[in-house]
Amino acid sequence: MYNDILEGRRPKLKFPVRSLANARFDKEKGTFVLIGKEKERALTVNQAKIFAQTVKMMEFSKELLITNDFSTLREAYYVSKNWGEARFDDQQPSNSVIEDIEASLNFLREELGFIPEEDGASVVGPLKIVDKSEKNEELKIDCARLGSGAYNIPNDITKLEFETDAEFILAIETAGMFARLNAEKFWKKHNCILISLKGVPARATRQFTKRLNEEHNLPVLVFTDGDPYGYLNIYRTLKVGSGKSVHLADKLSIPSARLIGVTPQDINDYDLPTHPLKDHDIKRLKDGLKNDDFVKSHPEWQKAINHMIESKERAEQQSLAKYGLKYVVEEYLPAKIEDKSTWLP
Repeated sequence: MYNDILEGRRPKLKFPVRSLANARFDKEKGTFVLIGKEKERALTVNQAKIFAQTVKMMEFSKELLITNDFSTLREAYYVSKNWGEARFDDQQPSNSVIEDIEASLNFLREELGFIPEEDGASVVGPLKIVDKSEKNEELKIDCARLGSGAYNIPNDITKLEFETDAEFILAIETAGMFARLNAEKFWKKHNCILISLKGVPARATRQFTKRLNEEHNLPVLVFTDGDPYGYLNIYRTLKVGSGKSVHLADKLSIPSARLIGVTPQDINDYDLPTHPLKDHDIKRLKDGLKNDDFVKSHPEWQKAINHMIESKERAEQQSLAKYGLKYVVEEYLPAKIEDKSTWLP
C-alpha cells in the first residue's frame, strides 16, 4: 500500500467472498471449498472509512502478536473508539472486518490475536491436556480425574497439546445428556472422550474436536436430537462447516464425523415418544433437500430427511428415558456404536 501511494495509485485490499455463493461442496474432501470470488476494498471516497477500519484492525492485530497479547471481539470493537472517524458504530461491522482479515490471510482469527467472548463446551474422559501456567510452566490437566465435573474448553485452544489413548470421541448435542453419560462414567466403560456441543458448537469446540480427530486419529461420533436443527445445523456445522465461516472449512470442519443418532429410523425402531414437526421444521428439511450440497451429495441423508418429512415427527435424546434412565447408557449407545450400518454420513 505504501508503494502504491508513492507511485500515485490507489491502494487496494482483496478478500475472499465469505458466503456459500462462493463455495462448492467437494465430495472428495467432504467439505466446502471456495471457488475464487473476491471483493475489493480501495481507498476511494465511498470506501475510505471501511478501508481505514480494515488497516487499523490489521495494525491492532500486529500489536497483539508482537506483545503476545489477545483481544476479545468485544474489546476490539471498543478499542476502535480511539480511531477517530475510523471508529466502528456497532460491533457486527467490527467482527466482519476481523473475519475479512482472517479469510484474506488464511489464518484463524485466534491466531491473529482475536478471541470470541464465548468459550467452548465441556470435555471429560481419557485425555490429558497440556497447558501453560501463568509462570509459563507446563500444566497437565487429566480429564479423567475431575470428579463429577468436566474440563471447560477455553476460547483459544491453539497453544494446547493433547495426550490420549481413547478409541473415539462422542460429541453430544445437549448438556443434559452429557451430564447423564458423565455421571454414569460412559467414557470409562467405552474408553472414549465425551464432548458436550451445547447446541451449534462454538469455534473453540470445533477446533478442539478437529485437532483430536486429526492429531490422534480419533473417530468422531455425533449424538443429536432427532430433529432438523440437530441434523442440518448442529451436525452439519461440525462436519462440513457453516456458511458464515465457509472460508475456514478446512480448518474447522471434520469430514470424517458420523451421526449415530437419534436418526429418523431410530424413532421407528425404538418406538420413541415424539413431537410433531412445525411448519418451519418441514420448510428447513425441504430446503436442505433442494439447496444444501451436503445433503444432495449423500443419498443416505436424502432418504432420512424424506423419512422425517413423511412422518412429520421429531424426537429428543431424552425420549430414550422411556425405557429407564440408564437405557441410553447400557443399551442404546452401545448398540449404536457397534452397528455402523445405522450411522449417517
